[in-house]
Amino acid sequence: WPRELSGVGHPRPSDGGSSSGSESSKDSSRCSTPVLDAERHERLREKMRRRQDSGDRWFSLEFFPPRTANAAVNLISRFDRMGAGGPLFIDVTWHPAGDPGSDKETSSMIIANTAVNYCGLETILHMTCCNQTKDDITGHLQKAKRLGLKNIMALRGDPAGEEWEEEVDGFNYAVDLVKHIRNEFDDYFDICVAGYPKGHPEAESYEADLKHLKEKVLAGADFIITQLFFRSETFLKFMKDCQAIGITCPIIPGIFPIQGYHSLRQLVKLSKLEVPQEIKDVIEPIKDNDAAIRNYGIELAVSMCRELLDSGVVHGLHFYTLNREVATTEVLKRLGLWKEDPRRPLPWAVSAHPKRRVEDVRPIFWASRPKSYIYRTQEWDDFPNGRWGNSSSPAFGELKDYYLFYLKSKSPREELLKMWGEELTGEESVFEVFTCYITGEPNKNGHKVTCMPWNDDPLATETNLLKEQLEKVNRRGILTINSQPNINGKPSTDPIVGWGPSGGYVFQKAYLEFFTSSEIVTALLKVLKKYESRVNYHIVNVKGQNITNAPDLQPNAVTWGIFPGREIIQPTVVDPVSFLSWKDEAFALWIEQWAKLYEEESPSRMIIQYIHDNYYLVNLVDNDFPLENCLWQVVDDTFELLNSPQPEPSEVLR
Repeated sequence: WPRELSGVGHPRPSDGGSSSGSESSKDSSRCSTPVLDAERHERLREKMRRRQDSGDRWFSLEFFPPRTANAAVNLISRFDRMGAGGPLFIDVTWHPAGDPGSDKETSSMIIANTAVNYCGLETILHMTCCNQTKDDITGHLQKAKRLGLKNIMALRGDPAGEEWEEEVDGFNYAVDLVKHIRNEFDDYFDICVAGYPKGHPEAESYEADLKHLKEKVLAGADFIITQLFFRSETFLKFMKDCQAIGITCPIIPGIFPIQGYHSLRQLVKLSKLEVPQEIKDVIEPIKDNDAAIRNYGIELAVSMCRELLDSGVVHGLHFYTLNREVATTEVLKRLGLWKEDPRRPLPWAVSAHPKRRVEDVRPIFWASRPKSYIYRTQEWDDFPNGRWGNSSSPAFGELKDYYLFYLKSKSPREELLKMWGEELTGEESVFEVFTCYITGEPNKNGHKVTCMPWNDDPLATETNLLKEQLEKVNRRGILTINSQPNINGKPSTDPIVGWGPSGGYVFQKAYLEFFTSSEIVTALLKVLKKYESRVNYHIVNVKGQNITNAPDLQPNAVTWGIFPGREIIQPTVVDPVSFLSWKDEAFALWIEQWAKLYEEESPSRMIIQYIHDNYYLVNLVDNDFPLENCLWQVVDDTFELLNSPQPEPSEVLR
């Protein structure tokens, strides 16, 4: 039966004092589920070895930290877009001038942490000896470990001036940094070092540089990434020479697709490399034509990469992106390395933080805001595995800052106003924005609505299965922010709804979450009495008045999968208690992301404020997943009741 839950308040930590969203490990069966995706539990060097041994080909990407907060927002978006192609890892460079170990959103440390934790990318953090004492370096490594970073690229670094000045209390060679990491942190970090196919510019000779490289490997380095080069034979000779002196660890060629005349000159100057004459002869006549140079750079990179991959000794390619994506993505697509639709281990975006490796259950509410969910659960000590567990235990951190660079919208204010309305004239204007987002049609001013406060991306392909019904209900003031169709035993390899290992079957209950007016909610509650045994519902307003028929506040599994030789996996639940934490965020987004686009006291702002203050947030689950989704009929019945003569107003929401 429906029950008022105003006394429940915020979810709280379990009695054991852990704010982990899990029961005490002694009486919890959460860890009974076999690992769904073994790769989540492998170290980077293990992944690399496995790919190499099986003959798989892979790629990785290098980025540098941005200079401004806006550039940080753009870079995280680029991580998400380029991460979709399936890199084995990315790496983030260390810029001594940019306060690289600080908590600034532009620091190397925080960018690398964001890539791991919020973008789910295996990440290597560069670390250099430049301008750092031994204690400084130890402090940075401790912080990296605390933030979930597991991989370090140990470098001496470029001198601050023309020549290297000795670091009295620090290290002067990368080999000493490698030894220090192993001495202080044992085997915790996977360590990468740099190789120079033409020899380091400061080395006595090519042969001497190879010996120094071997010393770094013997000191504890796990693999090598090379400096850029312009001819495949340069790398292949280098690799042969490394093997000849007993270097057996993986050696990954560094690939630089030429993208512009000035960036090439700058990089060559930094690396002290000579550009081959045949490349100069092509580039000089077109040096003012960036598009022509980029196209030539793509062709050159594709040709060289093919030669490397065809050699049989190269399995992975490391791309110096210069924080750009067009050229590198094009090269990868032409090589067949870019995975347009990589297999999803779970139906939501996973984090690569080591402590979240066992996590395989989340509430559905944050489906379109996974970075926010990760932020709000970052203090948890352990994570749901196998089942969600006791509904009263999760303690979600409060989201106080809606403008963190990895949470704020990728679109600038001017774009958002074009999409959501320079001026709103009433609630119907808001209905129209939601409808345009669903349909993909331009709004009345000719602008497509490609994001909303609750979802900063275009509609998921799965949601397109519901587009016709969603358009219909949004036009009527059922403002949907989350939904999924019912699925009964689709193959886990299905390109739209599939997830998990191949050979399995996936299932879903139909789910619908939306904001709507109190008038519609009054009618909806009457209609829901007819569907009492079939539909679970939870209805709440901004003040916390809420009504649900969830039995004993138990979570309801709404997505699950059955796979060969495994227990049932249920990665998505509707949890009544977590919904109250989500409610705070969902309502706040009306103000933080939308209302604040307008001047205070303006009619547009007042309209959004009115919706925030008076509408309800509703979620509905149709438990009969083998049957046709009944939630659309529930909505139709609600409007039919609304449009029929009413003998007396409902007392339900007074």
